Amino acid sequence: MSIIRQGSLFDLQELYDLGPTQRYDAILSAINTDSILYKVSKKSWLGAPTELNYRAMINSLFIRIIERIPTVKHLIKRLDEDFIFKLNCGFLVSDTTPSEAAYSRMVTKLNDSPILEEAKETVVLQAISEGFITDDAVAVDATHFEARDQAPPKEERPEKAPKKCGRKTKAEREQWLIEKAEREANLPLFEKKIEAQLDVPLAELLTSVPLDPQWGVKKNSEGKNVFWYGDKAHLAVGTKSQIHFTIPLFIGKFK
Repeated sequence: MSIIRQGSLFDLQELYDLGPTQRYDAILSAINTDSILYKVSKKSWLGAPTELNYRAMINSLFIRIIERIPTVKHLIKRLDEDFIFKLNCGFLVSDTTPSEAAYSRMVTKLNDSPILEEAKETVVLQAISEGFITDDAVAVDATHFEARDQAPPKEERPEKAPKKCGRKTKAEREQWLIEKAEREANLPLFEKKIEAQLDVPLAELLTSVPLDPQWGVKKNSEGKNVFWYGDKAHLAVGTKSQIHFTIPLFIGKFK
């Protein structure tokens, strides 16, 4: 039986042209990825050669947000299964798909430097100068973010011993005030009152932000308590453009 070779309906270039490359390019062209690439690239010619395509990895992290890909694990799976998507991210045909460890190392380098914050400020200032952002007012609100980590079981607090009736004696009150002052002085920065945080430099505040998710609680519109395991964010958002001007994260247990 003879084998008849089927002709292809589209060649690879035509399929590539039908992809969302132009949309990605339009978004990434406004971001200074060169400065981001410099932060994560190898600075010396000595040592083992760099085998990772860092520029494509940076592009893929931005495209992951555009495509609403939830985690880096899902991103790597998409890169392995979708060849056109891999090319759209900037990878070459000969490039191997980076591992989760490679992405983790690169993200750690980015977190240790203010380069992403500087890139965001550059984009926002450019948008303001070009008239895309014309907000005269900023709204501040809080919301919660659930963590992807498995929530640990809530610890049952032991019942407190009942307090003695009546006022404390002068000696007991002085001792209680001393112990209270010591407890408040030993609290982490973000567990202290707002008054204690006003004179702290911004750099110290950013480095002291707790990153571990915790159990949180707040009341919903019906007045009922809603519990979640994660973080709480206070967002400063433009009332017209809906641009996030600043996103200071706080641990979930704080109200």
